[in-house]
Amino acid sequence: MSTVREDPRTSIAVDWVTEHVGGQIIDVRPQPRWRPQWMIDVDRDGELVQLLVRGTRVDTKLTWPLDHEMRFQGVLHRQGIRVPKVYGWIDDLPAFVTDRVPGRPNFDGSTDAEREVVVDEYLQALAAIHSLDLAPFVDAEIDRAPRPEDSGLLGMMRLEHVFRSQKRHPDPFVEFCLGWFHRHPPQSHGRESAVVWDSGQFHHRSGHLEAVLDLELGHIGDPMMDLAGWRMRDSIIGFGNFAKLYDRYSELVGEPVDLEAIQLHHFAFTLSNQLAFSHALKDPPPGSDFATNLQWCNETNLYATEALAEYLDIDLPTVEPLPARTSRVRPAHEHLARSLRTIESDDDYVGHQLRIAFRLARHLMRFDEVGDAAALGDITDVNELTGKQPADWLESESDLERFVLADATDGRHDDDLVRLFHGRNLRAQMLNGPEGSAMARHIPIQSFRG
Repeated sequence: MSTVREDPRTSIAVDWVTEHVGGQIIDVRPQPRWRPQWMIDVDRDGELVQLLVRGTRVDTKLTWPLDHEMRFQGVLHRQGIRVPKVYGWIDDLPAFVTDRVPGRPNFDGSTDAEREVVVDEYLQALAAIHSLDLAPFVDAEIDRAPRPEDSGLLGMMRLEHVFRSQKRHPDPFVEFCLGWFHRHPPQSHGRESAVVWDSGQFHHRSGHLEAVLDLELGHIGDPMMDLAGWRMRDSIIGFGNFAKLYDRYSELVGEPVDLEAIQLHHFAFTLSNQLAFSHALKDPPPGSDFATNLQWCNETNLYATEALAEYLDIDLPTVEPLPARTSRVRPAHEHLARSLRTIESDDDYVGHQLRIAFRLARHLMRFDEVGDAAALGDITDVNELTGKQPADWLESESDLERFVLADATDGRHDDDLVRLFHGRNLRAQMLNGPEGSAMARHIPIQSFRG
């Protein structure tokens, strides 16, 4: 058995697996990521059983309770969908236990032909999920909108509730986007099915789909949500041409896709990171992966303004590179980042924590260089829009949020606000890390216009 750091949670997971799965525990490894998970290998009468113990997030409230994900996944598995088998619930963590799926989530090293086969099998899995009888989901108390015509709004209602329950600081960007979304909701026209929503997550191996994964946002919704959700993940994985994928899905289900709904669902899903992690970037709790949350939010916020600009046919502004300053603490920042980068560990978990600290150090170094220039640009833009001269960046945020909320009902300033927020989002992206680094790179999403 591998060495496991002293952690009572690990002992709880091991004890549960020993009692409920049986066999001999031969390996236990905390998975290095932004939520507590453990990979446990069991020898059961000569059979290797590879398990995943999936815990709850530490830096934000879940959109649905963790046991909701377990129940949703269990219903899918019992109806023949290729998802990991669920073994049960560990109340003392809390967590649930599933099979661990072999394979990989990306197509690095795959040929185009291999990718096309896997993606087509994933489309078949989505079509199968969307055709399932809803009665077993209802029996398992999977969340469903009160009316079928509201099926496409339930997820965003849950996400907005998470955001508002944790909000302690101004967030004018989210308030603007939510106001716009409330005025332009996607219409499901009564479509209802099981949906995974955070789509595009699966493992494949030997040229074929292994399983659909990460079902924490699964519920009963509008199937068009699943055709929208994975457009963002495509920017780093590459699933193929979405127009062709949508044609293939239409062929599988025998109906045309609703591109209008997909486009609005896409915009809605670009907000998911900011809605979930806005508070964690202002008041990061212990265990939070600050730099990853920052990069996720800044990247998907750009997707949001790009999505609105495409939908509204708005020309977006560009932002000049921010002038860098040399401060007295620059040597200390550089030394800290360099030191963290050179520390090595054979422990994957420790190595992951070092990468988290390294990325945060580089963000702070970059903020020291251009943070004041970015804040000045943001304040200047707000001043030009509102006519108010704030005392500092925090007052500017409050001024802008008040302006946004006053305009939320009729949206007279939509075009100006899309441009303003896009400029702010571009500056925020520049603060992720050094110029040219992967953390500061922006990869646009496929256009709906081809």
